[in-house]
Amino acid sequence: MSTGEEKAWQNLSNLDTSDVCKRTGVSYNSEDGAYILRSFGMDFSVHPGKREIKNIQPEGEIILKKYSYFFNLSALCYLINSRDIPLSGKLVKPVGLKGGEIFFRGSHVLPLEKIAEKYGSDKAGFIEKGKNFNGNTMNYGDASIELLPLPRIPVTLILWLSDDEFPSRADLLLDSTCEQHLPLDVIWSIAMMSVLVMM
Repeated sequence: MSTGEEKAWQNLSNLDTSDVCKRTGVSYNSEDGAYILRSFGMDFSVHPGKREIKNIQPEGEIILKKYSYFFNLSALCYLINSRDIPLSGKLVKPVGLKGGEIFFRGSHVLPLEKIAEKYGSDKAGFIEKGKNFNGNTMNYGDASIELLPLPRIPVTLILWLSDDEFPSRADLLLDSTCEQHLPLDVIWSIAMMSVLVMM
């Protein structure tokens, strides 16, 4: 377990459960002593006492097996930091966030071109994949899907299909309130995880 994760578990253990639930939109199972956190339409139990995150439905196993590097710390930081504020509905590109240039450096670059390559002429496949992760279709680009990796952190992925003039491309947008909930490195983890589940 990373030092960051260790510290996050410690911080979460010290918080008032009803306050956490109110701020984050999660529920708490007092019998188990665990928070029930919904991610991509799947429920996970986050147990501060045991310091473990488990998938409640079998489908959630893929998140914990393949993407735990991104998911675990993001989930803990969300429970600790998220605020009880409404979404702004104003979508921003990651570069528009304070310090957002991190998204364009080295290993932090989001592999959006892989989504563009995979679905460049397969709009239906893109939408179907998004719906597999409980995404809602939106009205941007040629196809767009809004995923909910964490309750107050929607991520919108937009696909532009290839045509005679232009190659396909994909964009990722976040609600402008994301910065009020989480530090930038955690927002990056959530954005990366949202791109990876669609690939």
